[in-house]
Amino acid sequence: MKRREFITLVGGATAAWPLTVRAQQQPAKLPVVGFLHGDGQDASAFRVTAFRQGLNEAGYVEGQNAAVEYRWGEGQSERLPVLAAELIDKKVAVICAGDVLTARAAKAVAGATPIVFLTAGDPVEDGLVASFNQPGGNATGIRIFSAGLLGKRLQLLHDLVPAAAEVGFLMNPSNPTAATQVKDVQVAAEAIGLRIHVVSASDEREFDTVFEALAQQKVDALLVGADSRFNSQREQLIRRAARYRLPAVYEWRESVMVGGLMSYGTSLTDAFRNLGAYAGKILRGAKPSELPVMQQTRFELVINLKTAKALGLPVPPTLLARADEVIE
Repeated sequence: MKRREFITLVGGATAAWPLTVRAQQQPAKLPVVGFLHGDGQDASAFRVTAFRQGLNEAGYVEGQNAAVEYRWGEGQSERLPVLAAELIDKKVAVICAGDVLTARAAKAVAGATPIVFLTAGDPVEDGLVASFNQPGGNATGIRIFSAGLLGKRLQLLHDLVPAAAEVGFLMNPSNPTAATQVKDVQVAAEAIGLRIHVVSASDEREFDTVFEALAQQKVDALLVGADSRFNSQREQLIRRAARYRLPAVYEWRESVMVGGLMSYGTSLTDAFRNLGAYAGKILRGAKPSELPVMQQTRFELVINLKTAKALGLPVPPTLLARADEVIE
């Protein structure tokens, strides 16, 4: 071999070698999880924390061996189909849908992309899965119980405010379960001997009108219906309940943490942790069709003593003893 040819050969190999090393040193592409929820980001910090905990328990840490794309509906359900489509465009490995409306939006555009949902409804009736034990298709998830607990919440409100004879029931008329909720509350009220005044609101703009109507009807207490929008606007509801000095019971613990009087319902923290854990299982290769729909069966009663004191309400010791958490 001539000296010039040898130099050219070595020089070409030297030039190519750094490119090979650089290619080998490039980090592997992280799997991406899509997280879609109808509420706003500010109201969902606890959801994200619990969701990340579930991912961690499944062996995935955001930013290290997995990435998460978040999309928030900000209470505007009409945005959800667009947001779901954005996640599909991001080539996510799985979409985690935080409520039934986001689950429907995801299912409409997901194609074969796996979906893990969280719903308070019946996922079979809603067309999300074929059955609880064998979901089939590309979706599975977590079912929480909420609307079905309205009678229990009404009884707890009666235990806390036994003198209350007139009780307001706030419902969202656009909620698919609105009619069922009203019927269940009326049946429960009749059994206890209470009179129910049904009022409705679809968003915060109607809250002032609702509370003025409750004041005119001279209700003694308020039962807040099962609805994700009421939860996302819990602080606005709680401020008005305080202004009108109206004892109220809510769905979730998060309402009591920001000043609500009392809540009884499924642990949302547990639910979102399980949502993350199921997403992690799918990243590891599990098929949604083979993951049974998980039903959350842990319920918690939370009472805010500070709010009770501000309302001049003595909390019966028997009710305190039953509480899972007391905020002082």
